[in-house]
Amino acid sequence: MKQVESLLRNALSEVADSVDLRALEELRVRYLGRKGEITALLKSLGSLPEDERKSFGQAVNAARDQVGEAISARKSGLENAQLKERLLAGRIDVTLPGRGDPPGGVHPVTLAMERAVRIFGQLGFDVATGPEVEDDYHNFGALNFPLHHPARAMHDTFYFADGRLLRTHTSPVQIRAMKSGKPPFRLIAPGKVFRSDSDQTHTPMFHQIEGLLVGEGVTMADLKGVLHAFVNGFFERSLGMRFRPSYFPFTEPSAEVDITWDKGDGSENSWLEILGCGMVHPNVLRACDVDPERYTGYAWGMGVERLAMLRYGVTDLRQLFENDLQFLRQFH
Repeated sequence: MKQVESLLRNALSEVADSVDLRALEELRVRYLGRKGEITALLKSLGSLPEDERKSFGQAVNAARDQVGEAISARKSGLENAQLKERLLAGRIDVTLPGRGDPPGGVHPVTLAMERAVRIFGQLGFDVATGPEVEDDYHNFGALNFPLHHPARAMHDTFYFADGRLLRTHTSPVQIRAMKSGKPPFRLIAPGKVFRSDSDQTHTPMFHQIEGLLVGEGVTMADLKGVLHAFVNGFFERSLGMRFRPSYFPFTEPSAEVDITWDKGDGSENSWLEILGCGMVHPNVLRACDVDPERYTGYAWGMGVERLAMLRYGVTDLRQLFENDLQFLRQFH
């Protein structure tokens, strides 16, 4: 019995002092395994006198149970300690300040769009919007594009099976605005437009801002004054401007607008085309139930990506759509 008591004390002490699961498993094998010390005592029962076997066996079984329970309890404690250690190592202190992740920025095309809208707003123009999926009448017919007119070839249009199309310009917004109201009109139509074209300077989807002013006594000089004020405000410097004769089916006369531009290479300023404009064609006014004998108007259209490239020094249009974070971070 003294041997059992001594073995039990040693086993319980070593189990209590074990510091990891590996050492604890070694103790289990040492005392309770098939060749363990307590197991060996049970195997020795046959060598004892018959009257001592029962009490000795009960003592050994009780010692085996105690050691087993002690090992289970210690194992649970060590596992809980390991889990707590892992949780503490991986915890996040939500009371700590942020790590200073860089904030997002507005895309340069959006910056240019908002800037242009703000300047035209200061000049008294209201923003008008319309659907991006249009019909042929609003996109072409009401804008003086005859069914077989060669000017239709200027637009590589995305058509749907039912005859509708993705608008090729925001001019249909002007048509809808004039047909739903009465002059005078003073509006801009910013938005997405779509043409089947893609290269270094063109994309299938891009943004335009078109403007319209219709009233009594409106002249080409008024148009040039508004556009010159916009250009100087957008680029924040005084720039030369000229009108070159051009052709658009919805304006007459029509003009391309050039500004003087410094290339930054030390050469003299050159003329750079930035938009098209003209006086609203009488046929367009008639299509919108506006009397061309009483009212005149002017209109223009400009590509926002073109303005953004010039303002921010972007040399390749594709940079505006590649989602390169190194490029976009410049505009934070």
